[in-house]
Amino acid sequence: MAEKLVVVSDMWGVKNGLWITSYFGYLQQYYDISFYDCQQLANLDVSIFTEKNIHEAFVNGGIETAATNLLKKEETASHYLAFSIGGAIAWKAALSGLPMKSLTAISATRVRFEKESPNCELNLIYGECDKFKPDMKWAKKVGVGLRVIPSFGHQLYTDEKIIGDICLELLQKVTRNAS
Repeated sequence: MAEKLVVVSDMWGVKNGLWITSYFGYLQQYYDISFYDCQQLANLDVSIFTEKNIHEAFVNGGIETAATNLLKKEETASHYLAFSIGGAIAWKAALSGLPMKSLTAISATRVRFEKESPNCELNLIYGECDKFKPDMKWAKKVGVGLRVIPSFGHQLYTDEKIIGDICLELLQKVTRNAS
């Protein structure tokens, strides 16, 4: 039986995420994948669809709503792959009791405001030029490691080379467990 991988989108959800299909292409034959669109998890209703308005909706209660809804939907310990605001949602859900084997969070925004970390294997990945990445002082205080990839910004998770590297790591995790 395949390990379960829960994928949590960035703030755009399926509306701006053709890149997400590359992850599924690599991972779907080795993982049982569940996908969540952050906007749907947060019950967002943004009349003017701009980055600023979507961000504000998440900051003003959307992250908490999405984390609560994720907690209701997932009951078994699984691996998580989350992008941008999806990383913050998965993080908050884990702190609220969501069973989690591992969390790979790429460009996870807003976690830099957290005071504690989830009790699971963490893989936090950021681009060197990502203005939303936590600093090393925060990482040390919370007790987590950060992997910073040179010459990339916040959208590094949409780059095909990064996608391939992340998927290879996730595939090694599942094939190592199977042997």
